[in-house]
Amino acid sequence: MTPLLALSRLIDKITTGIGRFTMWLILATTLISAGNALVRKIFNIGSNSLLEIQWYLFAAVFLLGAGYGFLRNSHVRIDFIATKLSARTRNWIDIIGIVLVLVPFCSISINLGWAFFLQAYLSGEMSQNAGGLIRWPVYFLIPAGFALLLMQSTSELIKRVAFLRGVGHDVLSGEDAKSDDQKNAEALEAQLAKDLAGAK
Repeated sequence: MTPLLALSRLIDKITTGIGRFTMWLILATTLISAGNALVRKIFNIGSNSLLEIQWYLFAAVFLLGAGYGFLRNSHVRIDFIATKLSARTRNWIDIIGIVLVLVPFCSISINLGWAFFLQAYLSGEMSQNAGGLIRWPVYFLIPAGFALLLMQSTSELIKRVAFLRGVGHDVLSGEDAKSDDQKNAEALEAQLAKDLAGAK
């Protein structure tokens, strides 16, 4: 199990790096969007290529960042039911979901997305808009994003099996299981309680 846990840590490190990169893509998307809007309003000049870059970057954020979302436990989950279950049951549910749903879905998406990308690349597909961009880079994001999600699902599967075998900690409970939003909300709640106690 030790080599698998080392692999899991390596995958998590790669996913974290890609996740941080996608955060910068959000900034780039925002700046391009704002700049494009300003130029259009002030100088009455529009650019289809800038509009398309915006949605290329937007697609990159979601497709490349999906694995990071899984790592950070920020994906949609039915927490009000899961909290009533034992740690072992929650981990078994995740294992079944990863093996029976996520892995097949990612595999199919990679296969279909690769064919879609390859067809666009070989044909030199371009945007139908004047001044538009080539299409294959954004189509490549589909298999790349699902490959990264599949890679992270492998890491998550290793962690859950390690917990069930008693050689790893439970990533579905405690601080590891909380999303960044949950942690921020708890920190704000604690600060508010502290401020209210200090005001009395």
